[in-house]
Amino acid sequence: MKKRSLILLVGAIGILAAAGFVTRSSWMGGTSNAQGPQRPRMVSVELAKAERKSVPVDVDAIGMVTPISSVALKSRLETTIVAVHFEDGAKVNEGDLLFTLDSRQIDAQIEQAEGVLAKDQAQLEGAQRDLRRFNDLVAKGATTQVNVDNARTQSDILTGTIKADQAALDNLKVQKSYTTIRAPFSGRISVANVKVGNFVRPADTTPLAVINQMAPVYVTFSVPQRVLVDLRESMAKGVSGVTATIPGRQHSESGKVAMVENTVDMATGMVTVRGIMANENETLWPGTLVATKLVIRNEDSVVVPTVAVQRSQSGNFVFVVKDGTAKVQPVKVDRTAQGMSVISEGLAGDESVVTDGQLLLSDGSRVEPRAKKAGA
Repeated sequence: MKKRSLILLVGAIGILAAAGFVTRSSWMGGTSNAQGPQRPRMVSVELAKAERKSVPVDVDAIGMVTPISSVALKSRLETTIVAVHFEDGAKVNEGDLLFTLDSRQIDAQIEQAEGVLAKDQAQLEGAQRDLRRFNDLVAKGATTQVNVDNARTQSDILTGTIKADQAALDNLKVQKSYTTIRAPFSGRISVANVKVGNFVRPADTTPLAVINQMAPVYVTFSVPQRVLVDLRESMAKGVSGVTATIPGRQHSESGKVAMVENTVDMATGMVTVRGIMANENETLWPGTLVATKLVIRNEDSVVVPTVAVQRSQSGNFVFVVKDGTAKVQPVKVDRTAQGMSVISEGLAGDESVVTDGQLLLSDGSRVEPRAKKAGA
């Protein structure tokens, strides 16, 4: 029985030794080689510098591009279209001829008015000769003063008639000018809603075409009323600005604030702001929704990558690394923008902060920096 128990004990010790729980020296009463104290565990982390630089105070909003000038071309005469001088959607310059209307009726009326004017001018010349003649005769006592007065009256009547004739002729010439429609400003024209041969009149509700000014353009958006005071102060100093970006594109158009609405929407607490953009390349198209950024001013602030800021029950903090040791540093975040956080309290700038690997850290942990991950 004792021999069997000894065999079972040796077998159990062998199994434990194979598993690594005991060694030969331990069960035979021996001691292991003396080992020195273990080194503290090093945590590999990514670092970034806290920077002090000029940071814009801005407000993001969704805006819409609107033209500064937009005109719907309409006919001021009842006539027909003789010619269309542009291609649909083309860029037009101020003064370009766009439509020619039938002017034959007005041309005939102008000739008629010129004939009436010429007749009345001839009658006036005759009345003035009579007046001069009667003046000479009355001086010689060969006629009465009544004849002189009648001649003067006739001359004055014809003078007034000629003025009326001239006014009628000028009015017809103005009407004639309506038979050619030109671009009132430079911009982009829409499709022509009428073609050659169409009859048009002033009462038509559909315009012949629409011209929108493309450069410069307005960008209209709304901002919270809390920024109104700061915005008006920055406008007075000339430091405010607006940036508009079409979603999905990297290129942006920059401009300045042109107008702030004189009332705040009581239902939403928002105020409408209008920025003006040069838009020389026609990047912004009227009616397009754009992502706008209203820059109110620039402030000298400390910034760190937003991923460096951690949150706890006591507030925000970052791990600051100095001499290979990570320390917990409470911070106050003022705002975040484009992956960066503006720190108003807690950092002075130029500190090294941990941006990756915080989950393995605690206050006082030993760290070693590692290269930034590719693509991060």
